[in-house]
Amino acid sequence: MTRELPHDSYIEAVCEALDKAGPEVKDGRTDDCETRGTYCYLNAVIELDLVTVGLQGDWPHGLLLIWEWHTGREAELGEPGRGPQWLFAGLKADGSNEYPTTLPVHGYASPAAIVEATRKVITYEIQPGSYFNSGQWLGWNGGIIGDSWEQADQLEAACVAWDAKE
Repeated sequence: MTRELPHDSYIEAVCEALDKAGPEVKDGRTDDCETRGTYCYLNAVIELDLVTVGLQGDWPHGLLLIWEWHTGREAELGEPGRGPQWLFAGLKADGSNEYPTTLPVHGYASPAAIVEATRKVITYEIQPGSYFNSGQWLGWNGGIIGDSWEQADQLEAACVAWDAKE
């Protein structure tokens, strides 16, 4: 049984923008997950097809875009504070991924902003961080890319309502 999640239409809009502008989305899925087995959070994972368009460069096994919305209940345990964030991570040959790096966009970034930021990641203008620098990007001092999605307020309200039910 598939249940609808608050961020489904947002992630669908981002995937459509990526497909239209390139690179194509190989896989895109939304879910609700657990942090430390206690609290749920919303997430989405978008796998990009860089090989068929000849963009794999520094991403020979692929690139993931990750969106998360956290409740903030476990922030004191090292989990993110309340709200959304975008991350990216390179895939490894074994199917696992590198340590995620924060993508310099708004948590409810417009699909166009995600496309622009993704292009900067692919060309290595934004370089991945690591576990040792808490997943902060390297070599980027251009600030936040783009603007927020025009439906950000509705999405935030839906995420808060989802949290109240969980």
